[in-house]
Amino acid sequence: MKPPPFEYHAPRSLGEALDALAGAGEHGKVLAGGQSLIPLLNMRLAAPGHLVDINRLPELAFVDVAPEGVRVGALARHAQVERHEPAAAAQPLLRQALRLVAHPVIRNRGTVVGSLAHADPAAELPAVLTLLRGSVRLARPGAVRDVPAGDFFTGPLESAVAPGELAVSAFFPAPPPRSGTAFREVARRHGDYALAGIAALVVLDDDLRITSATVACVSLALVPLLVDVTEAVGHRPAASADWASASRLVRERVDPETDIHATAAYRRHLAGVLAEQALRDAAREAADA
Repeated sequence: MKPPPFEYHAPRSLGEALDALAGAGEHGKVLAGGQSLIPLLNMRLAAPGHLVDINRLPELAFVDVAPEGVRVGALARHAQVERHEPAAAAQPLLRQALRLVAHPVIRNRGTVVGSLAHADPAAELPAVLTLLRGSVRLARPGAVRDVPAGDFFTGPLESAVAPGELAVSAFFPAPPPRSGTAFREVARRHGDYALAGIAALVVLDDDLRITSATVACVSLALVPLLVDVTEAVGHRPAASADWASASRLVRERVDPETDIHATAAYRRHLAGVLAEQALRDAAREAADA
């Protein structure tokens, strides 16, 4: 199939891009990697009147690493961030998750910020941003705002990006001292959307006792779901924590749906199994930090 007709814009500066989006309003869409948008256009599931192609804005293809965390520009590709050694050192969960995103040919073109703006609850990166309590920077002519992850994902395939705004970057905070992260998922084949997935963050004190344990869920709710399981394992040595109790909390909190790939009951079961595995992995990494 072919996409419906639209007016194509190829801005040469960020200002031109913002002006084009402001003029298009609710009828505008941004083309960055296009790995989600192009199929939607071709299947006539999206019909924007204006398509604003930002691929001629190299100033947005950055990955900046600072002690506070990693900021990723709107044109930074999945593969670019995955291979970025300083970013992986500053925030290991980024690489852990990106290795599970689709297939290499898609990661070579798709963008991190585009995946966040697409807001698919079955995608890995929205869960990463949610777990790390990161944020997305949105711009329009004359104004910039940072939206925290907890407010950014408003529904399945719905985000806080307003008509006329461009998601210009995303910020992934650095992990706390003596912490560990892990990402576990189950898919029908590697690279497919996960039937269920769990990103985990565990923080220890100097005596290797757990001070915080949280997970973010993939394909288990209408938006990335953050679950704090500290009450089940807090202040206990990481080596002897009751991760089974933590996994039960996750199973109780998730709200999966049945589809052609898996039943809700099976996804709930996976949530518990993956949560226990990911939390153990994250605690082990924290103890070795």
